[in-house]
Amino acid sequence: MRRLLFSLASAAAGGLLTLSFAPYDLWPCGLLSLSLFAWLLLRAANRRPLPGRSALWLAFCYGFGLFASGGSWVYISITHFGGSSVLLGLLLTGAFVAIMALLLALPFYFLGRFTDHSISFALAFPALWFISEWLRSWIFTGFPWLFAGYGHIHTWLAGWAPVLSVYGIGLLLALTGAVLALLAGGRLRPLGQPAHIALLTAAILPWPTGLLLQQIHWTQAEGKAIEVGLVQANIPQEKKWLPAFRGETISRYQRATRELSDRGVDVIIWPEAALPLLYHRAPNLMQALQRNAEQTGIDLISGLLYDSPPQAGHPGRLVIHNSAAVFGRSPHVYHKRHLVPFGEYVPLEQWIRGTIEFFDLPTSFIRPGPEDQQPLHAGGVSWAPLICYEIVYPRLVAGSALSAQVLLTISNDAWFGDSIGPLQHMQMAQMRALETGRYLVRGTNTGVTAIVDPRGHILEELPQFERATLVGKVTAMVGNTPFMLAGIWAVFALALPMLAAATLLRRQRIPRATAPLAGEISD
Repeated sequence: MRRLLFSLASAAAGGLLTLSFAPYDLWPCGLLSLSLFAWLLLRAANRRPLPGRSALWLAFCYGFGLFASGGSWVYISITHFGGSSVLLGLLLTGAFVAIMALLLALPFYFLGRFTDHSISFALAFPALWFISEWLRSWIFTGFPWLFAGYGHIHTWLAGWAPVLSVYGIGLLLALTGAVLALLAGGRLRPLGQPAHIALLTAAILPWPTGLLLQQIHWTQAEGKAIEVGLVQANIPQEKKWLPAFRGETISRYQRATRELSDRGVDVIIWPEAALPLLYHRAPNLMQALQRNAEQTGIDLISGLLYDSPPQAGHPGRLVIHNSAAVFGRSPHVYHKRHLVPFGEYVPLEQWIRGTIEFFDLPTSFIRPGPEDQQPLHAGGVSWAPLICYEIVYPRLVAGSALSAQVLLTISNDAWFGDSIGPLQHMQMAQMRALETGRYLVRGTNTGVTAIVDPRGHILEELPQFERATLVGKVTAMVGNTPFMLAGIWAVFALALPMLAAATLLRRQRIPRATAPLAGEISD
């Protein structure tokens, strides 16, 4: 019964973290979630080293609660738009949640050995939390979603984003949570001991320091602001690829573009795969878009599917990219580099494609573009293009921003339906603006379409699921944030010494008379 109660409590703690993210934005829930998780690990240990399997299980339960609540939109994508039955949708969603929970839990297998020493626990818990988030950013191509730091775009900890990114914010939050858990469990008595005072200081200091860091402007504006017009066409996902609806799709974008042209904007942006046509299969339309951009002097950036040019006598295999193209003074095409498994390509394609409808989605045949691609140029500024899923990768965005002045992300979040998925996606885009100190322009089919300033604040926004246009101003930003230059290595430079110190402290024999923890078992 005790094991069951601890398992349920850990799952509930994971679900609590979801409330810190959009659309709820209850940031204290994130701190409470990590504190409760740490407290459960300590209670399960009962002042003795917690077996690795027990720590792994509690962390798995925590991850299951987090992804079952925060990733519930996966079920909508699978059933509503993937054509799967309710039962199959539940099975696939359950498998996804379990796999992600296991990836979150794996580093915590090693936490059990630190639960008999409070200082070691306080250092190891945040370090392993960071490693857990880092692992989830690249294993199986990565799913860097639901990171703890995303709930703190508007708190004092946001000042750390340009320095340590969302990863560092999560580490600092976990440090505070671990110390609160130790306090709640009576593991830091007496409080007057120097080691305990130092630990409390380390847990509290990042918050006011983050507030001070917010006063620093890591990047600077260059030149005059340009006016950007975004088209949110609100094309129903179930109709998007139907040939009978193709004319209506093109008409919606053309009408909205004429409206924005009349307003005299500098750049017009269409969302991801705006046109249900292949680039080289619609030469007349593509030429018309280029002519219109040249005649009006207004550059157009559109998401589209870019097929390899036909070669006479060498048909070969058709290669299709999910791309963003500039029509106007500097025509150029960017190909998406980081693809979505199953949505854009099928892992183990030769074995599983065709087994169920979900593995044959209309866009599950995309190929990735080369890693080293140049920014787009439109409206007199350079844009770092990130298509849909790419915006959730901090290092990818930071690397792209090094050679660009504005971030551009285009997406089609219709796949998420009316769920919390698009709002979480928007929040992650805000964090990328904050990490890089650049304006971010986000164009989508159904929302959230918005313009974000370099501080991560939304300046302009369209309501979801409405056909509309948005006009706003952005300014080219120059300079680099510390995170853009150092990347994730700065966070490793914190986490690894913390883990090493935790290991050394635990191995050090502490005499009873001077033990930092009254009643604690020494090694």
